Amino acid sequence: MKAIRNLFDKAKPHFEKGGKFHMFKSVFGGMETFMFVPNHTNKNGTHIRDYVDLKRTMVIVVLSLIPALLFGMYNIGYQHNLAVGETTDFWQTFFYGFIRVLPIIVVSYVTGLGIEFAAAQMRGHEINEGFLVSGMLIPLVMPINTPLWMIAVATAFAVIFGKEVFGGTGMNILNPALTARAFLFFAYPSFMSGDSVWTRIGAGSHAVDGYSGATAMAQAAQGHPITYSVSDMFFGFIPGSIGETSTVAILIGAAILIWTGVGSWKIMLSAVLGGTVMGILLNIFAVNAYMAIPFWEHFIMGGFAFGVVFMATDPVSAAQTPKGKWIYGFLIGFLAILIRVVNPAYPEGVMLAILLMNVFAPLIDHYVVEGNIKRRMKRATVKA
Repeated sequence: MKAIRNLFDKAKPHFEKGGKFHMFKSVFGGMETFMFVPNHTNKNGTHIRDYVDLKRTMVIVVLSLIPALLFGMYNIGYQHNLAVGETTDFWQTFFYGFIRVLPIIVVSYVTGLGIEFAAAQMRGHEINEGFLVSGMLIPLVMPINTPLWMIAVATAFAVIFGKEVFGGTGMNILNPALTARAFLFFAYPSFMSGDSVWTRIGAGSHAVDGYSGATAMAQAAQGHPITYSVSDMFFGFIPGSIGETSTVAILIGAAILIWTGVGSWKIMLSAVLGGTVMGILLNIFAVNAYMAIPFWEHFIMGGFAFGVVFMATDPVSAAQTPKGKWIYGFLIGFLAILIRVVNPAYPEGVMLAILLMNVFAPLIDHYVVEGNIKRRMKRATVKA
């Protein structure tokens, strides 16, 4: 690492003001801070003296996503084998999924980082590490059969209109990854309809050209009985978006976020409570099979768990006050199950619920703060 540090120190003067590569100062600064903790602090306002900076926070979130990513790769190979009637060993199954997922991750990062680098250069700002997480989240919320050009377009839309127009990292009001998914859902609904298509090139004794396996959410929305067992839905051996199927893998990620203090356990718990309340209400007044689904099953199918753990807890777009986090999370869980069950055209409601509450998060915090001020003023008046 010392040799790398020396290399950066030697090159740095060329990127400072007056250097021949001054125009690329933002790019050099982004690479330097990615490798090393910056030796400067904020120029104004209050700043926290701590070793945990934005880069390390983002790295922790990426690490928490690894279990869902790795299982998603294996599950893609597993679903492919089911479709073509083959049986392969663990590594062959995993490698098939790895080959399918890797291009999606590459396209996401190349597109998003390219736009962020360009935006930083045009503005003369430093490059932030916020897209380290968004670049991984976007592939994980996509169906495996989504064309790469759609991934690129959705990523570009999310970075430009969901982030950069608001001022970049830390200024966006919507979660960028969910913005990308929402864009695809409304622009290309056939690819986000709830069916996962597994294909194989070539021919075999049991091979097929294509196979469409409806997700548990799609089956329930269409009024059909769910054909997947509770254990399959909990462990993740079902069709679905790349990183959303395994509740176990998501819970491992949740434990990492809570243990490190990066993710808010208040938002996670309150979202589950909100989903529980709505699920029980629907069970009580059930008039169809979807409303009669036990409330706890909603937590292990679809993107509920993934959204609550990795999307709702986004520190930028979520509520900031302690009480606001409870309200924010509860409404996400409550609305997610309501939208999921009541709207048959869109069986997955957690995306819309989170995006909606992203918009109202500042308002929630405002009223929480105003309420605190009024209570303190009242106590001060009484004492006086």
